[in-house]
Amino acid sequence: MRKSIAAIALCLASGAMAQTSPYFENKAITVIVGNDAGSGYDAYARLLTRHMGKHIPGNPNFVVRNMPGAGSIVAAQHVFNVAPKDGTLIATLFPGALVEPLTGDPAKYRYDPTKFEYIGTADSGTRLCFTMASSPVKTFEDARKQKVVIAGTAAGSSTTDYSWFLNALAGTKFEVVTGYKGPGDLFLALERGEAAGVCSLDSGTLMTMRPDWISSGRINVIVQAGLETNARFKAPPMQDFMSGENREVAELIVSQQVFGRPFLAPPGTASEPRDILRSAFMAAMKDEALLAEATKMKLDINPKGGAEIGALVAKIYSSPPALIEKMKKALRP
Repeated sequence: MRKSIAAIALCLASGAMAQTSPYFENKAITVIVGNDAGSGYDAYARLLTRHMGKHIPGNPNFVVRNMPGAGSIVAAQHVFNVAPKDGTLIATLFPGALVEPLTGDPAKYRYDPTKFEYIGTADSGTRLCFTMASSPVKTFEDARKQKVVIAGTAAGSSTTDYSWFLNALAGTKFEVVTGYKGPGDLFLALERGEAAGVCSLDSGTLMTMRPDWISSGRINVIVQAGLETNARFKAPPMQDFMSGENREVAELIVSQQVFGRPFLAPPGTASEPRDILRSAFMAAMKDEALLAEATKMKLDINPKGGAEIGALVAKIYSSPPALIEKMKKALRP
């Protein structure tokens, strides 16, 4: 009888220990990057993974996996339809991939951006349009007067969509050449003379991959896109060149920049791991070691929480139909 009681006590103790084990103990978290290695999104993901684990009970390991394709749509569809929903996989995508289903053919997208579980954003970014110093187009006004060849990736990427909507809403004459695979290819296109500029590239990507191009005068930054003006870049805001409904449509499009470096989990991810990831993400964004490393890498850190990002995505998708229709026309010439 005594042995039975002791055995029961041992089992109860073991069960209590199991219940108090950290959720992520002995687990690894995969971070999908919907862009190429070496890009700004890749840099943010790898920076986060070097610091986020220490803010998660159980201190899980992180693995980064690049999954470029179709402006992050390939990665978005994987996360939505295939990825595990236990918190062991998160992703960072182009913000455009979270907005494009609003304006494109619904049959093209096998995911619903309003249903992702958002973890947070590392930055509310600024996007820049620039031309090479050798180009005769040196200002935004020049771009409204003469054609300039702009290198882009694919529909859904800011480097394509922003050029098109600036043509439609601000009167620029950007001639967009698409098909480049990612930022690395865009820079090579400029260096080879295949294009004269890029619009609109995340400032973090530019500062990561070509950190001296602005300071050395290698490029002319002709306009910046964002809901707020970034004093770091000596270029006029796009709002200076639009008014009325055109400006409203443009600001609806660039509202995606509020979640400029989004991290998200699959829909249906349980609340426990989601909340742990959200808390650890924001703690990492305040970590002095991460901030020091970000400064060296010239990466801006302006975080927002997952609940706030999810609410903004929902708000974008509830915009008035007339505004969405004009947005479609501006993004799909």
